[in-house]
Amino acid sequence: MSTVSAQTLTGRQKGLAACACVMAQGNLEKLETEVRAALDNGVTINELKESFSQLYAYTGFPRSLNALGVLNKVLSQNPDPKWQEGKPWTRPALWDDARKAYEQGKATQTKLSGQPFDYQFCPQDDYYLKSHLFGDIFAGDQLSAADREIVTVAALSGLQGVEPQLASHKRGAVNMGNPQALVDELCAWLDSEGYTLKSHFAKGNPNVNYAQYFVGNSYLNPLTPKNLQEGEKTVLPMSDVTFEPGCRNNWHIHHGARQILICLSGRGWYQEWGKPAVALNPGDVIDIPEGVKHWHGAQQDSWFQHIATHVKTGYAESNEWLEPVDNEHYNNLKQ
Repeated sequence: MSTVSAQTLTGRQKGLAACACVMAQGNLEKLETEVRAALDNGVTINELKESFSQLYAYTGFPRSLNALGVLNKVLSQNPDPKWQEGKPWTRPALWDDARKAYEQGKATQTKLSGQPFDYQFCPQDDYYLKSHLFGDIFAGDQLSAADREIVTVAALSGLQGVEPQLASHKRGAVNMGNPQALVDELCAWLDSEGYTLKSHFAKGNPNVNYAQYFVGNSYLNPLTPKNLQEGEKTVLPMSDVTFEPGCRNNWHIHHGARQILICLSGRGWYQEWGKPAVALNPGDVIDIPEGVKHWHGAQQDSWFQHIATHVKTGYAESNEWLEPVDNEHYNNLKQ
């Protein structure tokens, strides 16, 4: 329960963060695996209950209840005797005094924000934040205030369209007792492990055969039809390619085919020689003519994933790999 002063994430903190991030994305199958790993790494059952309960305020009741259902399922299927129940849950006395809950929540919110915060535009939300989120919910004693912000930052990192709230809680995580270096490490770790990919398509395996033509790490997942009969080994002429933040392929040219990119998740770049770079987002489609020099990859602060396929034009098909996209050029692109 004490605030961690080290600058290295513990196994327990990683377990809490991984479960929070995957829970926020609603990936119940993956969450089951993460729950087991978290319990193996010292997270207690009651800490997970508290974490999933708190996150209803950030991800909604459906995700919260689903996550608690996954935890219940794991505990009912051959639980490991070494898993810990944790501190017994007790009903916070603060729940019996609405005025005190409001005042304590207001003080907690001020500490987290670094200054008083009054949302006069919508008094309803202002009251809910102070009285319920930072009052009632934060009154639980299973997680410290520092732990709660690790959980919140991890959950928001797994969601799309919540960048202002994520930035606020990164600052709040420091205000609530986490060293800045630890918060930075948390976000980098979530990125490096692929938790922030935000995709229903698998990341795939390291793209070792083409690694020499990439700056950074990429992953390849050839798409296989789901309706194959046993023994069949048909692979579609398209692949799911995933780029870690900052990864991009070299300038290159496709001969004998035009390439089509279908963007799935994250944020990326596409650029043709002599033209401005084009920002890519989920749902975007790029049609690359044969013989055009180009490159594509992730933006600096985001994973990026697209499906790549080729349409033959009647000539011998080949790829001509050219020079890397240098750091100066890449870093000057406006995010």
